[in-house]
Amino acid sequence: MRIPTTPSVVIRILLWLLLLFGGAVGSIRCDLQCFPGLFGSWSFHLLTLSAGVAIVTLSFRAAATGGRELASQGREGDLPRLETNRLVTTGIYRCTRHPMLFGLMLLPLGFALLLGSPTFILFVAPAEALFILLMILTLEEREAIAKFGDAYREYRRRTPLLPRSTECWKALFGKKKQKR
Repeated sequence: MRIPTTPSVVIRILLWLLLLFGGAVGSIRCDLQCFPGLFGSWSFHLLTLSAGVAIVTLSFRAAATGGRELASQGREGDLPRLETNRLVTTGIYRCTRHPMLFGLMLLPLGFALLLGSPTFILFVAPAEALFILLMILTLEEREAIAKFGDAYREYRRRTPLLPRSTECWKALFGKKKQKR
């Protein structure tokens, strides 16, 4: 089976899935030993479940918002899936440099809350989010500079890593401003 994307993208997706599911398995094993009363509590699970659904929803909205922009403006010609060859600086990319990855940074916490795993919520999900942030700041930024050069350096200078305004946060999570 041939995957229509680059090895770098495939490796990152596999690593991300390994973090997510490996973190879940390890956390649940720890919870059964360290937090058996809390992990088995229906009231705790109901509380974390609703928060988890909300965070997972926000995570996918942010990833989809960035993905739609890249798909419509970041590709010219025949490219492997999930690759770009045009620097996008409009739409959500006017507010934040990596909206899709920011959304994916939230996913471990949402998944941990869905599982109701205290170890995953308190320790593993924050560590995974930090790891994803470090990947963004090292690999993603370095690749963007290699691909787009001075144009990306200028974009990085004027565009924050995270949105700074309420309007940008709403745009990131798919809340469109109503036109009157």
